[in-house]
Amino acid sequence: MPQSNAPYDPAPKPPQVGESEDACGAQHVQDRVGRHYDEALGEAIHRDSGAAALRVIRPGHAYTMEYRGDRINVHIDDSDTITDIGCG
Repeated sequence: MPQSNAPYDPAPKPPQVGESEDACGAQHVQDRVGRHYDEALGEAIHRDSGAAALRVIRPGHAYTMEYRGDRINVHIDDSDTITDIGCG
């Protein structure tokens, strides 16, 4: 196999999501992490974030993998405690 002395380009770094790129408004509702999730809290997160859509992600359930920057994802554990809130 011939060797090349040409330098290679490293892979680009993954994008960092800053507050200016927070299309779903997740930065505005991070204080809800650690709270018990219920429908009323979900509605408040949706409203206060300004996201176009809300998706609650529960352990063991199947979800689509398409990314929507304007959708807020609320991850909850088996006891319905919010573990993470982010766009997607």
